Amino acid sequence: MTQRRPLIAGNWKMNCLRADGLALASGLAAKASEKGTLGCDILVCPPATLLSDVVGVTKDSAVGVGGQDCHAAVSGAHTGDIAAPMLADIGAGYVLVGHSERRADHGESSTDIRRKAIAAHDADLVAVVCVGETEQERDLGATLSVVNGQVAVSVPDGATAKNTVIAYEPVWAIGTGRTASVAEVAEVHTAIRAELVKRFADGNEFRILYGGSVKPSNAAELLALEDVDGALVGGASLKLEDFWKIIETCA
Repeated sequence: MTQRRPLIAGNWKMNCLRADGLALASGLAAKASEKGTLGCDILVCPPATLLSDVVGVTKDSAVGVGGQDCHAAVSGAHTGDIAAPMLADIGAGYVLVGHSERRADHGESSTDIRRKAIAAHDADLVAVVCVGETEQERDLGATLSVVNGQVAVSVPDGATAKNTVIAYEPVWAIGTGRTASVAEVAEVHTAIRAELVKRFADGNEFRILYGGSVKPSNAAELLALEDVDGALVGGASLKLEDFWKIIETCA
């Protein structure tokens, strides 16, 4: 079995004013420093207003920082957007692309997401490419075809295990408190792995995260699955103790 170092990522979404965000980030960095040797990589993705400050308080710690989205263009007349080189310029190392909330709220297609992932790679950022089916798609039995289709189009040909992470988040489990069963997660992660192995020479080395109401009470069971290489955590990442408990699951 290929050994892949787990990644525990926190997506803060549109949460945290400056004081709370800095307290959360600095508390996490302090815990990581106190722990010393960690069993996983740690990532936080704060809102754009906090990125520079969070990079500052986590500097020289084991906590990585990423953006929540980027534009496919390097620069231009795109009011309100952020280019991948801008994220790299302030010290981010990762960026989420294709989160279901971006797909749903902003109409982003898998083709759009592939372009963003390419932009991230060009800026030397690790692209965390998000995929996942809706409740209706699952009820129709279309989960694997939908997810495999998203992986096939969203992940660019230039992706490698070093510059790309895949995050599977069933849309119906995000922020609902409902979590996919272990069997459901295993089935989809196995399918994603097969798709990656088919396309990429290092397909077995890509990290595939699970997201969707991950919390301390279910993290150990989910992270024990063979093709689950970490978690993309939403609500629980906003609570230092809860997020740290998930991280400690990888110890």
